[in-house]
Amino acid sequence: MELVEADEGDLGALADRWYDLATAMEAYSSLNEIRHEDAGAVADDGFRAHLDDPSVTDYLVAVDGETVGFTTLETGTRPARERGRYLDIVNLEIDAEHRNEGYGTAVVERVEELAREADRDYLTVSCEWGNDGARRFYRDAGFEPKQVTYARSVE
Repeated sequence: MELVEADEGDLGALADRWYDLATAMEAYSSLNEIRHEDAGAVADDGFRAHLDDPSVTDYLVAVDGETVGFTTLETGTRPARERGRYLDIVNLEIDAEHRNEGYGTAVVERVEELAREADRDYLTVSCEWGNDGARRFYRDAGFEPKQVTYARSVE
């Protein structure tokens, strides 16, 4: 498994995979409702901006030349903390037909290597509270609950 940094030619593949992930998240909260009717608009609306943002990098998850998922990573700093340099796993999606084959775990391990290479202090990741499978996956990967994020619509 390798992470291949995405470029402009990969925007459609990223958008398709993100759309699958995002539509699956709609069931967890009305705040997850997607404004796009199809994945085509997502590439220009979201992933293109990542190409110009030095703090965000999208990667395709490739196995023997075949793309089986994607991940989005974002670096950040919390300057008031002694250990404030973090790498956030914003998105991690493995295509349904390739889940439970160890690729998600391999991605997390590779991301940890990238964090060390970039002199980051820790990794962060978020998932929907009701997504028991994701919560179990991250716990099994060594992540510890640190805080709970609450959300409330202002409509």
